[in-house]
Amino acid sequence: MPRQITIQERIALLALLICLPALAIDAMLPALPEIGRDLDLADANRAQLIIIAFVIGLGIGQLFYGPLSDSFGRRLPIQVGLAVFLIGSLICLFAETFVAMLAGRALQGVGAAGPRTVAVALVRDNFSGAQMARIMSFVMAVFITVPAIAPFVGQVVQTLAGWRMIFTVFLVMATVALVWFTLRHPETHPPEKRRALSPANLAADARTTLSDKTTLSYTIATGFIFAGFFGYITSAQQVFVTTYGKGAAFPGYFAVLAFAIGTASIFNARYVTRFGERRLAHVALTALCLSAGAGFLIEWVDLALLPFPLFYTVMFGIMCAFGVLFGNMNAIAMAPMGRIAGIASAIIASVSAIIAGVGGAIIGQAYDGTTLPLFAGFLVCSLAAAVVITFGHAAPQTQETPTP
Repeated sequence: MPRQITIQERIALLALLICLPALAIDAMLPALPEIGRDLDLADANRAQLIIIAFVIGLGIGQLFYGPLSDSFGRRLPIQVGLAVFLIGSLICLFAETFVAMLAGRALQGVGAAGPRTVAVALVRDNFSGAQMARIMSFVMAVFITVPAIAPFVGQVVQTLAGWRMIFTVFLVMATVALVWFTLRHPETHPPEKRRALSPANLAADARTTLSDKTTLSYTIATGFIFAGFFGYITSAQQVFVTTYGKGAAFPGYFAVLAFAIGTASIFNARYVTRFGERRLAHVALTALCLSAGAGFLIEWVDLALLPFPLFYTVMFGIMCAFGVLFGNMNAIAMAPMGRIAGIASAIIASVSAIIAGVGGAIIGQAYDGTTLPLFAGFLVCSLAAAVVITFGHAAPQTQETPTP
């Protein structure tokens, strides 16, 4: 009889499950130009849709896995999700047309939503309080590191074996995750705790989620903020390589900005109980508006590209603001939803991801060889988020207890 899974093994497995979407997005960035050439894209900007298709698939998938895990247990949705991710990876690996590539990437996103959504529930089923926070801290430490190293991985694999081999790496990782999870992780949501999958129940929970002013406003605002972020992700390779000529150094510059997000997240985790998530989120959103506005105005008034050191400094400030915003915005949206946390989390993640995917595509497709569209996207999205939050502020502040 196999030995019981240890805390260390559980953390490693959960980190792999949660990090799969981040790796599937960021490892592709260095390969986008080569994929576009091989698939005969006349417009280089269209290669960005390889990222957007995955993000939209991820958003749609998250809407389903939460309720499924509440009704059928945690193991089956994760296994199905990994299987769907494998099928999507195979389609991408052998894609000969851009349409086939986008279909495979969307399917990858739908599949990755399973482990990404349900893995957190695995922790919540068995742990609470400080122990849950400790486990999630280790998992999130890995999650923060992945976006920083993923472009290095993608660039090395592409250089050695071509872009199709990146999808082979995805296949190997997903297969390892599926086999490892199936053999080692027990079911954590027994039948007696499961909830019947009823359309009436789902509709009622959806109405409850979307009728709460705080939840709705911060969900939409989160979508706008992520739209700016994904606008950067989709066009980052072009900005660093084409606009600023950084070539092979792109993964390094990208990594530093990813670590800026991680550092700001750690800062937020340390001080959020002291100052409150709303206050920190609003300060970070103000900083995001000011940083994006400064970058946009300098380039727009001078009608000249920002010098790279200035561009990178502004981007560093923007990434730090994102690091504070990501966790707090979701926490505020979820605060009134304790009774229906599972379906509410799925709706919030899905709605915000779809807004982010569409908005990020618009920003990325506006790339014109300068950074003006990128800064304009940051500015418009952050201002839109601020407006939405202002309209939702009539809702009472819930479950936030800053301490002196």
